[in-house]
Parts: sequence; structure tokens; C-alpha cells
Amino acid sequence: MSKARVRDGVRLTFTTPGRRPHPRGTANWSAPAVQQGCLVVPNVIAPWVIALALVVVSAGQSAADWPRFLGPQFDGIVHDADLIQAADRVDWNGKPSVTWSLPVGEGYGIGVTAADRYYHFDAAPDSTDRRVVGRRSSITERLRCVDLASGQIIWTQQNECRYQDLYGYEAGPRSSPTVHQDSVYTLGVRGRLTCRSLSDGTERWSVETVDQFAVVQNFFGVGSAPLVIDDLVIVMVGGSPDEDQVVPPGQLNRVSPNGTGLVAFNRNTGQVRWQAVDDLASNSSPRPIQIDNKACVLLLARDHLWCVDAKAGTTLWKFHHRSDLLESVNAMTPVVDGSKVFISECYELGSVLLEVDPSESQTAIWQDPRRDRRRMAMRCHWATPVLVNGYLYGCSGRNAPDSDFRCVDLMTGTVKWTGLERRRSSVTAVGDHLLVLEERGTLHIAKADPEALSIKASHDLATEEAFANGDTNPALQYPCWSAPLWVAVPDLAPQILLRGDQTVLCLQFPMK
Repeated sequence: MSKARVRDGVRLTFTTPGRRPHPRGTANWSAPAVQQGCLVVPNVIAPWVIALALVVVSAGQSAADWPRFLGPQFDGIVHDADLIQAADRVDWNGKPSVTWSLPVGEGYGIGVTAADRYYHFDAAPDSTDRRVVGRRSSITERLRCVDLASGQIIWTQQNECRYQDLYGYEAGPRSSPTVHQDSVYTLGVRGRLTCRSLSDGTERWSVETVDQFAVVQNFFGVGSAPLVIDDLVIVMVGGSPDEDQVVPPGQLNRVSPNGTGLVAFNRNTGQVRWQAVDDLASNSSPRPIQIDNKACVLLLARDHLWCVDAKAGTTLWKFHHRSDLLESVNAMTPVVDGSKVFISECYELGSVLLEVDPSESQTAIWQDPRRDRRRMAMRCHWATPVLVNGYLYGCSGRNAPDSDFRCVDLMTGTVKWTGLERRRSSVTAVGDHLLVLEERGTLHIAKADPEALSIKASHDLATEEAFANGDTNPALQYPCWSAPLWVAVPDLAPQILLRGDQTVLCLQFPMK
């Protein structure tokens, strides 16, 4: 597909578009305690002060809402004062009660909350379709709206989605919805971007990005959440020219980008506003950053970290960060602290901390030594770490035998401590509490302390005995790859939402 054809508007329809003539490719998600071993690059001190701010909660939404992936400030941190104070009053050693549970279909993402409702995006196979028997594939993509207090389903909307994973992973969505004002946006595993009414789920418009922008399917499907800035909904796409459509599945080293790594649509109509970034897609999500009073977007794509002017759609700079391994995927979302940007991967490069300045460039403050895992500060896989008081807390490592939970000094890359060795996990911060969910269903409540890993309580939620009210089979099942949500529920104490392979649990811990 040529760029001129890419710019020819979008398909606004409820029907499935015709398929393009390209292969049906598809879409993985530690060592002992280490000493800091980063390659330190001298910091360039500029004679100016740069202000970088996050896009805050949308108009009409409560500060207690969690309306998008990683929360209202894109950092995996609860900022609402009431929710933080409530966490201080919880008896974390008491058994939690199941307020409600929601059976879910295939997929890996947890949902989002807004205005006392929970929105969950998943997929379910049609058991009557003989073509899908015996293999992970899906023909239904589903968005449900759930009452946050009762767990009652308020509405369900779905659309056809045919996807089969090259590596046997589930055929459901990898991403979370994004709620903005009266709309909810989803980006499915095969790249269908949909805008729906928040009140009843009615579809307002949709775009089949894989077809329109000629995307050669990557290793693990589309796994990026939509970003809303002003009147734009911005998504990672990563299309390729026509001649690359015949490349066999899984050979992304032979695939070229066509300048559609990041595409902005009018959030009300779905019309293309701009396209940028000459890169293929990753499983990271775009996030906002304010640089010298200019609204920008950070995108950790397949090969580079990109900074794009959000209004004009022009590329300001790029920084290469990807392993030489063919089957490697960038997945964490960049962490921003003032003028600092932290990115990481788990295969060969590890992490780097960048200083961003108004001259539209970046300088490495420190960078991990290449291919030296034992000396790397952090190797983020599918989970994004949280930054609390200058320290990163998160999972490091590619696979369970090679993983741990650790604390890293952001400014120096010094590893302060490691714990929960040989386990992968994700984390959400609530004040100085860390809610750490292991992929096999154990929830740890730890203190955000750079001196040592201090665990207040642990609950194996893969066993029915973990729950106070003895619900029938409420246990979480592997894989649990989404970070917990600490949410406000009407007329109840705050609850934790946790997603396992087949269930979302809403849990309430006893109060002191």
C-alpha cells in the first residue's frame, strides 16, 4: 500500500472489510542479587529548566477513575488521596472476600474503570464453528460494561475478529480499553480500532488498521492501548509497503516500515489526521509527554523510542533500542520523571535513562551494558515498573527462571535489592504500598522501600482457601499478566480488581 492510499480516509462501517492479499501472520511475553553495572554517560546540564507534564484526568471523570492502561497519569500509580488513605487502613493480612467475579474469554489485558463502571475487553471462540476446534483462534471480539459495585453486566457489544497466533498464544485482545468523556476506544488483537458509546456500547465508527495500512502481522498480535489527546485518538499501527505483503509469516527482518508506525484519528469521526514514525509496531503503548510547552507522544516501537509532536504529527527525534534477536518485542511503556525518560527490554539491551531537552534531542544518563544480563539494572518484559520517590520497582527478566522483582535507583541505575526470584510479576503503586501480582496468582502487598523488600502480606489467590467467603471456584488461573487495579466502589470500601486467565475478581480486604 502506498502512502497516498493510506491517506485516503478510513472505513466507517459495521461490516468486515475485504481482506488484503498478504499472509495470515500473527502475534513472549533472575539472576541472583546483582551490583550496579551500568555504563554511565556524563549528564549534560543545560542552562534552562524543562517542564514535562502528563495529560491528566479527562473532563467529567473522577480522579479515582482508572480510565486507561496504567491509569490516569500513565504511570501505574494511584494518585487519588482517598484511595491512598484507604489503603493505609486495610488489614492486608486478613483474607479477602469476593465481591463479584466475571468469567472472561481469551486475552491478556485487564479492563478500566470510569464513573462506577468496569469495562472489559476480551474474545470468545464460537464452539459451533468446526474451523476453530483444536486451536486457539477467535471469531468474536467483545466489550462488556459491568456495574462496579455488583458485577452485573450492563451491556455487551461484540464484532467479528478472525485471528490465530503463530506461537499458540490466546486469540483475544492484548490491550485495555481507553475511556474518554462519553466514548470508549478499543484496539483489538488484529488491529480493529473501534469507538463506542459509553452509555450503551453502540459503535460510532471503526477502522481495520491492519487492512487499511497494510500491516504484516507481528509475532504476538496487536498489543497496544489507544491514547486520546484533545480531539485525537492515537494508536500504534506499523504498516508496510505492498511488496512486503508476500513475506512469509514471522520474518519481520525482511519487512520494511511505510511511515505509519503511529497514526492519529479524529476521535469523533475516525478520519485520519496524521501519520508518522517509520517503524514497525511493538507491544508497548504510546503515552503523552509535555516538552517545552509542546504536547508530544512517546512511542517505544519495534526498533526505536520515538518522540512525535502530537498536534502536527512530525517526528522530533528517535533513539534506537531493540535487541538483534529476530523474535524480540519491546513491550513496556516509557516511564517519565520530569525531563527523564526510562525505557527497557529483556532480551539483550536492558535499560537506558534518557535526558530530554528543548532542542529536540536526547542524551543517555546511564545505559546497561549490552548482552551482560548480570550487570543490567532492569530488563522489563511485558510489565511496566512504577516510579516511587525516585526508585523504580518492577519485574526484571524474560522468563520465570530468569526473573525477579527489584528496586532500582532511577538516576544511577543502581540495583538496591532483588526479591521474589524466579518469578514474573506486575505491580501497581498505592501511596507507599506496592500491589505485586505474580503470574501464577499470588498477590503480595509490599512497602515501597529502597532499603529492602518488605512484604506486609501474601495471598495465593490460585487456591479457593485464600478467600474469606468461600465462593465456588473463585481462584485465579495462570497466566495473570495484568497489574492489579485499586479502585473506588460506590457504597463500599475500595476494592482490588485482578485478572487471571479465565476470571476477573473484585476483592475486598477487611479494614482495621
